[in-house]
Amino acid sequence: MSSIAQTTDTKPAPTKKVVKKKTVKKSTGKKAIPALETDDGEDEGTPDIKVDIAIDYKCELGNKLTIYRNAADPKHIALRWGNTLHRLTTVSTTTGASRYENHKYGLVWIGIPTKGMLLDSKKGQQLANECMSSEQSPVPAPAPTGNLAEPARS
Repeated sequence: MSSIAQTTDTKPAPTKKVVKKKTVKKSTGKKAIPALETDDGEDEGTPDIKVDIAIDYKCELGNKLTIYRNAADPKHIALRWGNTLHRLTTVSTTTGASRYENHKYGLVWIGIPTKGMLLDSKKGQQLANECMSSEQSPVPAPAPTGNLAEPARS
């Protein structure tokens, strides 16, 4: 009988699979911190505006802004909106308009020969419209000549 007890199976003993349970974290109401963005040069501190050409714009609703251009750096402008100075980077367009953006703050400046506008791309709204420099200001229509109170006589 000892020979029966000594027979061995050639099959290995079955192994148990270990299954890890997924843990689900409950939301604490806090938003995750976004990954750091690549440095695109838009946040290099306060832009140096000492050697730039400043162009003041008056916009509708009494808004004002100033754009500083530097001939040594045509890819960027500095834009003063309120009390803050932002650096914007040029974006190529197919329409010929001048377009500058700052992705970090969501600012977009679009300039065409007759006016400019400042947009907030994060909120999807206009910040300033109908912005004109002194060179773009519309020329007032000439005053009509003659006395308009009297009807013309034939």
